[in-house]
Amino acid sequence: MSSFALQVQNISKIYSNENREIEILKNIHFEIEKGETVSIVGPSGSGKSTLLGLSAGLDNTSAGEIAIMGKTLNKLSEDEKAKLRNDHVGFIFQNFQLIPSLTALDNIMVPLELQGGKNAKSKALDLIERVGLIDRKDHYPNQLSGGEQQRIAIARAFMNNPEVLFADEPTGNLDGKTSDNVESLLFDLNTEKGTTLIIVTHDLDLAEKTNRIIRLKSGEIESDVKKASHE
Repeated sequence: MSSFALQVQNISKIYSNENREIEILKNIHFEIEKGETVSIVGPSGSGKSTLLGLSAGLDNTSAGEIAIMGKTLNKLSEDEKAKLRNDHVGFIFQNFQLIPSLTALDNIMVPLELQGGKNAKSKALDLIERVGLIDRKDHYPNQLSGGEQQRIAIARAFMNNPEVLFADEPTGNLDGKTSDNVESLLFDLNTEKGTTLIIVTHDLDLAEKTNRIIRLKSGEIESDVKKASHE
């Protein structure tokens, strides 16, 4: 069994645009051990979100291979990749991606219901209480503040006890105090559940809270720094 949650092996990503090719990522290589907390940082256009999407199997590499929990993505069908994500992966998005027609509680329940798991409601109630929004469980997303929506999104991301959690600018749409609260919640739950956390962020204060920072520049890894201990 692999000790790595994510293996990115010499990947490149090229987009074709009006008879010319644009290389977004060039020969990216790194491995993330189970239980690590990692930030991917860099200026706009450096390829951060593209790398996150490839790592989660939402898009295909132009070259190289990516493996999640030891399973190589380009050897899997789209259905197999979807099952891998549902079984092992959680997502947190900058714009929350809650389903507007569902209540806060129902939004949290979705991943486990898609998986066909049992006790979805009781698990969702535990999580919504854990994120401090039990009194908002019957509210719809448009009745919640941005910070509340992100807390619901975090609860949903942990619903299936994912082994790998990808977060794309999780505090990007939040004010300072709300960001701090969401960050604390994210790291507390992550430690509690023993999840591997991979964050794409512009927020260097948030990045400093992870135990490793991978910095991209112009589609290449500029630096990859691991701290001695998580602070």
